[in-house]
Amino acid sequence: MITMLTGTVVEASLGQVTVDVRGVGYAVHIAPGTVRNHIGAEVTLYTNLVVREDSMTLYGFADTAAQATFTTLLGVSGIGPKIALAAIGTLGSEGLRRAVAAEDVNALTVVPGIGKKGAQRMILELREKLGVPDDDVPGAASGPATASDPHGEVAEALEGLGYGTKEVRSVIKNLPEDGTAEDLLRDALRSLGSKS
Repeated sequence: MITMLTGTVVEASLGQVTVDVRGVGYAVHIAPGTVRNHIGAEVTLYTNLVVREDSMTLYGFADTAAQATFTTLLGVSGIGPKIALAAIGTLGSEGLRRAVAAEDVNALTVVPGIGKKGAQRMILELREKLGVPDDDVPGAASGPATASDPHGEVAEALEGLGYGTKEVRSVIKNLPEDGTAEDLLRDALRSLGSKS
């Protein structure tokens, strides 16, 4: 089992990097924002190898928390690697944990490929697996998990979902100045959905 790679990014495309580890190139599927996927960048990725009858696919994460969350998500019926990666890319490990704790179906349905029934199933199956305490209620958290730029995270997530740069810039400038990345992403997706 390959659980970690450290090497140089030699190729990068949307959702995938090729990492050269001492002369061996590993294709690794990643969520937007996982690494600065510039050619020549040194990266360490915590990985999960998904083996199927016809393929062996590596999925990479910036930290062990995201890696563990991905593995847990694969245990939910109806959730495959692509949706699990999208969930981590959209909400992050901590955002996902908070959404499950708050039983926030709307937050989970922001993830591409997850509808209301899927979100309800995720809440039921993940509440215990993610170690969410029963007394963890909405508003109990002291704020966002990171102090990074939420607008930048939203822009990166939207580009990762395939939206064009002009569309992203247009919707980002109309978002409120404050708010968590999750809330702002939800607003941005609603806005983009109403235009189509």
